Amino acid sequence: MKKSIFLFAFSLLFASHSFGQFNLKKLKHKFSKKKTAQTTKTKNAATKGRIWYVSKTTGSGQLGTKNKPAKDLGNIIHRLKPNDIIYIAEGVYMSKGKRGSDEINVPVQIYGGYDTSFTTRDPWGEHKTIFSGVNEYMKLTTPRLYIRTDQLRDANGKKMQGGLIVVDGIIVDNGPRNRYHLNKDLAIRRKASPKSGQNPSPESGGIVIVGSKFTNIAVQNCVVMNTAPTEGAISVRVFQGGKGVIQNNFCINNTGYGIQARTGYMGSDASLIPKFIVKHNTVLFTWKHDAVASYGGDGLALDKNLTALVENNVFGFGHMGGIYSKGANLTLNNNLFTGNSKYDFKEINSKMRVADILDESEQLNLESAGNESLLIKIPVAKRWAKIYANRKELSRADVDAAVHVSNSGANQLRSMLGLNVQGGSVKMDADIFLPKITIEEALPAGKLPWNGKGCQMPKFK
Repeated sequence: MKKSIFLFAFSLLFASHSFGQFNLKKLKHKFSKKKTAQTTKTKNAATKGRIWYVSKTTGSGQLGTKNKPAKDLGNIIHRLKPNDIIYIAEGVYMSKGKRGSDEINVPVQIYGGYDTSFTTRDPWGEHKTIFSGVNEYMKLTTPRLYIRTDQLRDANGKKMQGGLIVVDGIIVDNGPRNRYHLNKDLAIRRKASPKSGQNPSPESGGIVIVGSKFTNIAVQNCVVMNTAPTEGAISVRVFQGGKGVIQNNFCINNTGYGIQARTGYMGSDASLIPKFIVKHNTVLFTWKHDAVASYGGDGLALDKNLTALVENNVFGFGHMGGIYSKGANLTLNNNLFTGNSKYDFKEINSKMRVADILDESEQLNLESAGNESLLIKIPVAKRWAKIYANRKELSRADVDAAVHVSNSGANQLRSMLGLNVQGGSVKMDADIFLPKITIEEALPAGKLPWNGKGCQMPKFK
């Protein structure tokens, strides 16, 4: 059935070229070609990994071969080894036992969006690989896809280093994992309801990666939506000597940060500081952590002790802002900002609009250029657009002002003892907060480029 599409007077972003599978050589050339002696000595597991195949439709068992694929990534996680490669066919994946979360503790490469024969790839079109779950009491609330290798050790107990982690062509939809008020899909709730058998909405990202030292990480061609984290919907943490590429991803309708670039290195050696490239991503409708929170709501957040090139992205309708830099060594080129509530760029505590960034920033690379703010149109479904437009925003000041302090005996005693008096209860949950958007409603806003900025529908030969 043809859905009605509403050209919402908001922002849109899209890239002007196709993105193929990640190539380690390309990643290395994004940065310095030189290697330190330490990097050469600490390469991760030298053995070549095997190839795994996963298919919801045709899979069975744990052989994971092309002829006999596994049915779910969660079913073979315990068999994965460093440097394995996993190809995942179309379908909706809930993880093992419908637990709704996959945690992998070795460096792997994951590529989604294949047909069931693993010959054609179209991750945002005909062959979507969707990671989701269910909301049932006591199911997992950890990140939908969590790859963490910083604690990986060899047979001698020594921490392993190096390696490559790739997540490419996965759609994460946490909508079915969230708990919604009165089951109306309009406002998430962060507390469980044992009586009704419901979990809290997971307070975690969609794709969260924590690498080891000297590990390179890439997240590309992914969609993350309806997640409710404090951190990033896409969160990548790179340690010393490591590099990260986050490109051609679409993040829509999440709390916290749309994308978060994090560092695991606290030293001062410039050659070891983590390096990021964040390009051709679209991040739209990023909400605060909750209705009265003063944190979250930024399209991109960057830690202090890292270097990042951020270019050709679109950051729109952050409930706080577009980019929040906590002190990163940052180069900002040709990004589009639109509809952000408080600021477009925040540098530690200084808030700026686009026109003031080059004049007022104290840490931005002086060669930064081409950033702009424009009103553009976002094609999201009319149903969701109306819900979003009709939301009522709450503020902490309004909530505090509505608190009524009773003159009870308990409060009189607390006042005499110099303790804070207790106020009456006040409604703090909005009636509309992170309303569920479907994949069909959201994807049109991520498929087309806007003047070379933002993500676009990935294409493969």
